[in-house]
Amino acid sequence: MKKILFALIGVFLAFSASAAQFTDGQQYVTIQKPVTGEPQVVEFFSFFCPHCYEFEHVWHVSDAVKKAVPAGTKVTKYHVEFLGGEMGKVVTQAWAVAMALGVEDKVTAPLFEGIQKTQTITDPASLKAAFVKAAGIKPEEYDAAWNSFVVKSLVAQQEKAAVDVDLRGVPAMFVNGKYMVNNGGLDTSSMDNYTQQYANVVKFLLTQK
Repeated sequence: MKKILFALIGVFLAFSASAAQFTDGQQYVTIQKPVTGEPQVVEFFSFFCPHCYEFEHVWHVSDAVKKAVPAGTKVTKYHVEFLGGEMGKVVTQAWAVAMALGVEDKVTAPLFEGIQKTQTITDPASLKAAFVKAAGIKPEEYDAAWNSFVVKSLVAQQEKAAVDVDLRGVPAMFVNGKYMVNNGGLDTSSMDNYTQQYANVVKFLLTQK
């Protein structure tokens, strides 16, 4: 029993010590105009952003955050349209289709690959073909979702969220519509340190009012 108690105390002290190191203006910043009604954790990204590719597939920050936050915490990913020219808007709508159909995890890697690595996704047709193949759906399902009210609403939701938080660049992660993780203030001495600290900052910010 004593061993368990000491172990729990050790975990508590370790978290307290790490949390005490997280300060406004360093590992995170408080946004000037807090936004109500946003998901608890929102990650903004673009399939056209090289740093977003690394964030997702090299550093695996998104996965680390999902594992670190308490069960039931909603982590939402929004695509931005200010990169990629006209295709930026098209891909944002395709991401809304992914959200509506619940296939985000299936299409993320193939779309990153096709847009940034193989450059096989260059127009709406090739985007649709890659999406359909990755998601395992029929072309008509994609078209139906694409033209649906739900998808149009999700596109507007993503656009509004970016404006509401005064988004300046990606990747970026916001917590409770009030805090943004500050990439420049995190430990970059190693990939593991950066990823773990990023996840710990998000977890810490979820406890802040």
